[in-house]
Amino acid sequence: MENILSVAIGAGIGLMGAVFGSWFTARRQDRMWLREQKLKAGVGFNTAVGQLFDYRREAQLSDDGAGANELVNRMQEARSALHLLCDSDTVNLADALASRIWRTRPTDGRADDQETMDLLRRFTHQLRREIAES
Repeated sequence: MENILSVAIGAGIGLMGAVFGSWFTARRQDRMWLREQKLKAGVGFNTAVGQLFDYRREAQLSDDGAGANELVNRMQEARSALHLLCDSDTVNLADALASRIWRTRPTDGRADDQETMDLLRRFTHQLRREIAES
């Protein structure tokens, strides 16, 4: 009887270890997946915003529908992913940046360009911090 109890306790401890190990691994994989998705969305958003910013400074979006529409679609798709995946601070900066890009015109001055670039840096820094914490 004593041997059976020892075996049962050992098996129970082994089973608990296996369950805990599986849970821990699944949780770690979920965090890695989320981090990867945030990174992909952030890179896509930053790239599209940068290209749109350059484009909007030189021309109006209506001047070249196909190329500009593609950039807008990529920015909006990445922004939607950010809304689904990121914290409100990151989302708010992404929204402010997208709004700022929409207001950019070729006649805007260097001060406006600098404010947009500062907002882009703040967004990137916030996203980097969020990814590091997850």
